[in-house]
Amino acid sequence: MGDLTLLTVTVLYTSCVLQSASTWTVNNFLMSGPKAFLTYAGSVQVGAQSGIQECKHQFAWDRWNCPQSTLQLSTHNGHRSATKETSFVHAISAAGVMHTLTKNCSMGDFDNCGCDDSRIGQTGGRGWIWGGCSDNVAFGEKISKQFVDALEDGHDFRAAVNLHNNEAGRLAIKATMRRACKCHGVSGSCSIQTCWMQLADFREVGTYLKNKHSQAKKLEVDKRPLKAGNSADNRGTITHAFRNIPRTELIFFEDSPDYCVRNRSLGYEGTEGRECLKGDKSMPRWERKSCRRLCYECGLRVAEKRTEVVSSCNCKFHWCCTVKCDRCTHIVTKYYCAPKESARKTHNKAKRKYRQRGH
Repeated sequence: MGDLTLLTVTVLYTSCVLQSASTWTVNNFLMSGPKAFLTYAGSVQVGAQSGIQECKHQFAWDRWNCPQSTLQLSTHNGHRSATKETSFVHAISAAGVMHTLTKNCSMGDFDNCGCDDSRIGQTGGRGWIWGGCSDNVAFGEKISKQFVDALEDGHDFRAAVNLHNNEAGRLAIKATMRRACKCHGVSGSCSIQTCWMQLADFREVGTYLKNKHSQAKKLEVDKRPLKAGNSADNRGTITHAFRNIPRTELIFFEDSPDYCVRNRSLGYEGTEGRECLKGDKSMPRWERKSCRRLCYECGLRVAEKRTEVVSSCNCKFHWCCTVKCDRCTHIVTKYYCAPKESARKTHNKAKRKYRQRGH
């Protein structure tokens, strides 16, 4: 198998299959950790998948589009990148696991967990009191931390950065929660309300963390002491670098590679061949400018491709009880990043010379 990713780790929690590429195994962790972890493994897997899908959605029209190669979370015996993009992967994955665990807890999926009723009956503000079923984020945070942070068994600077970003992801869940209320009173007068806290839709969490990604802070550190592993110098370097960083902010300390260009060793395909969008002003500005970002600014041109699509149309209900539709054909235009004509001509010319030499 390849390096551990959060998704493969959570699958292994369920199946208890040993990870042959690493001495760190899920079985070892389960043997030393609470047996109740087996209860949560399915929810952790779903949460990890939701984090990955949200990452792909948020960066769909960026040069870096959350490729599978960057979903490595553990710094143990694997790719140890600490770029701006890696910070988002850690945050959204931890957030996805916490969000799913919290939601499943409130739905009664776990015997030992339910709504957060710690403030029920207390006055929350003028005209309202705490009541209802508040989502139990304390539970989701605790279990998410035990699962996701367990992937970081190192004590060096990279592991510290990853753990910080995991925590920022979990704090994003809390930051995006909203208060919901229900009115009570004679004839709907709403003389008093009972309110509770509920999770935001995970898409809102993803957008929140995407904004944090754009404001991520680069740490300037002296790389030399970091080689010492668990040394006192290394711990001092970590403490100094983190002294003014809020827990809610994403951090990184390595520059990102050029995502315009294919880099197979790092698993990046570049932007050639990527689809981009052209549309009117009703389209979000970031998507509307995707052709400039993915193609033009990467030294490529925009190629237009028209495709004939057949779909159902003019559907009518007939008594009783069928729906009949016509088959309509329409042309769909899509746009892709392609090499400039001059570059393509040079490439074709080189191929012809190669063939003429008898190869």
